[in-house]
Amino acid sequence: MTAEEVASPAKPRSKAPHLYEIDVVRIFTFACVIAVHTTSHTTADDDFVLYGFLSLVHLTREVFFALTAFVLVYSYLNRPVPMKKFLPKRFLLVGVPYIVWSVLYFTASNLRSPNGDFGEMLVRLIGYILTGTAWYHLYFLLVTMQVYLLVPIILWLVRRTRGHHVWLLAISGAFQLALTALYMYFPEATSAINEYNKEFFFSYQFFIIAGAVAADHAAVFLAWVRAHRRAIGFLFLGGALATLGVWVLNMTVGGYSLYRAGTPLQPIEMIWSVPVALGFLAVGTWWADRRNPRSLVARALDAGSDRSFGVFLSHPLFLWLLLWVGDDWLERHVATPWLTPVTYVLVILFSLGLTEIARRSWFSLPLTGRRFTPRTKKTASSQG
Repeated sequence: MTAEEVASPAKPRSKAPHLYEIDVVRIFTFACVIAVHTTSHTTADDDFVLYGFLSLVHLTREVFFALTAFVLVYSYLNRPVPMKKFLPKRFLLVGVPYIVWSVLYFTASNLRSPNGDFGEMLVRLIGYILTGTAWYHLYFLLVTMQVYLLVPIILWLVRRTRGHHVWLLAISGAFQLALTALYMYFPEATSAINEYNKEFFFSYQFFIIAGAVAADHAAVFLAWVRAHRRAIGFLFLGGALATLGVWVLNMTVGGYSLYRAGTPLQPIEMIWSVPVALGFLAVGTWWADRRNPRSLVARALDAGSDRSFGVFLSHPLFLWLLLWVGDDWLERHVATPWLTPVTYVLVILFSLGLTEIARRSWFSLPLTGRRFTPRTKKTASSQG
């Protein structure tokens, strides 16, 4: 199949129904992202329990990129349009917030101690934007845009290997485990890329391919998840115990620190991310099967899914404000380990508040990655 055939499908399918299952996965994933960052910044150096918890929630990158690939491929296969229309829309919704928040975070980081003149800072900012390092979470967006660029290749690969997707996943998974084993246990072998290994798509290629393959079999895959929720629950529990076991071994045998023992890019985190993704989706299918669109819970989850990206973008700002601005007031008044859950709740509340305000204004796109729809237009659309 040629690139032109991928970019210009002959026969579009009808629009697929919204997958409320995916909304639940999205909310859970971003909730874990905030848990990772909050725990990392509030845990005492010797807190064994919270670092163990951190090793369990260090799954967010893998699940996030599997979700990204699933949504992209599912959307395209059910409503194919030329790539020149499909990709610009996607880049707009991620690229604009990426640049805006990179500038905002860079500005915030230089408020208290500016380093260099305007020209030097501008050069640094451009470098940070190119490498996804303006703040510690923005590489998610940089990798997401890499996935967007790869969509034609991903679609070609998924189509050319139909009937052999098990082999595709097996080969991809073996490469994923080998690469992350080098990252974790033999870092000298990957020294050339270690500094930026989290900013490259190939560090997550198995999950990108797995999400795309799952989207190609969406109906069968979701039916399988519905039929095996109990088994997935046991798989989830076993994966959690195995992850904690390896975390302990990394410390006792490998001599790693509490944090390093649970670092994200290592083989056990790759393995653990699979039952987590399935577990999130199992809960999502349970919810979708019982969802009452008029219920308060349904409306809250719909809004939560819509706001989740905005919360992801802004939450480090409030984490920074709470922990380092104001003479460390929160840390001086809330003792560990209570500092972690208190900060987590406050960060979510403040981030939700900012996102809610932004979603109702013309700042919605740059601050939340969602287009602003005036209330009059919404009303007219619902009546039409």
